[in-house]
Amino acid sequence: MELYLAILTLAVCLSADAQLIHKDFKINGCTDTEKESLYGSDGEEIWHADFIQNVGVNTLPDFADPLRFPGFYELSIAEQETCEHNLAVCIEVYENPPEEMDPPETSVYTKNEVQLGVKNSLVCHVTGFFPPPVNMSWTKNNVIVTEGVSVSQYRPRSDGTFHIFSSLDIVPEEKDIYSCTVDHRALQGQAQTKIWGVPETTAVPSGLGPAVFCGAGFTLALLGVATGIFFFVKGAATDDHDAAKKEKRFMQWTYQ
Repeated sequence: MELYLAILTLAVCLSADAQLIHKDFKINGCTDTEKESLYGSDGEEIWHADFIQNVGVNTLPDFADPLRFPGFYELSIAEQETCEHNLAVCIEVYENPPEEMDPPETSVYTKNEVQLGVKNSLVCHVTGFFPPPVNMSWTKNNVIVTEGVSVSQYRPRSDGTFHIFSSLDIVPEEKDIYSCTVDHRALQGQAQTKIWGVPETTAVPSGLGPAVFCGAGFTLALLGVATGIFFFVKGAATDDHDAAKKEKRFMQWTYQ
C-alpha cells in the first residue's frame, strides 16, 4: 500500500509540473470552385463545415463529456460570404497577380494488410501543395471509379503548405490495378498518377500442402542425422597426435 501511494503522489507531481503546448488552428478559405471552414488542434481536425449537407461535422472521437460546437456552422456561412467578397476585391485591386505555388507529392497505400477477397481501403495521400485546391480521381483497371470514394478536408502543415487524403473501398482480387490521379495548378497540366496493384500470391495446390511440407520436414531431418553421423565419425577418426595438440592449445589458453 505504501509503494502504491508513493507512486501515485509522484505521478501527480509530474502532472502538475508538466507544461504542454497545444497549437489550435482555423482554416476559412474559398476559391471559384471550393470552400472550406475547419477547426483543428495539433495538426488534427476537430470540426468542419459540410456545405453540401448544410451541417457542421464533429470529427473528434466520442468522449464521456463530448465537445459541442453550437453556432459554428452559421458562423462559417457568414465567413464564407466575407471570404468571397474579399477574394473578388483582391483580384480587382491587385489585378490577379500570379500565385506562389508548390506542387504536390502523392503516395498510395492500403489501410490494412492485403488479403484476397477481404474488404480493405486504398489511401491516396497528397501533401506539400499550395494553394488548394487539388483534383483527385480513382480508376480500377483503367475505369474511373466514384463509388466508395471519400475525401478529407484540406489540412495545414507547419511549412504553410497543405495535405489531403482520399480513400477508396476495395475488395482485392488477383491482377486488379488501381490508380490515383492528382492534378494541381503547379503541375502545369502534368497530372501525377500513382499505381497500386494487388500483390501476386503463390498458392499451394489443394490437398498437397500438408504432404509437401511433411515431406520437406522429413528430408531435412534425414539430412540432419546424416550430418551428425559424418561429424561423429570424423571426430572419432582424429589421431592421437591431433588430440594432443588440441589439449595443449586448450591448456595454454586456460593459463594465459
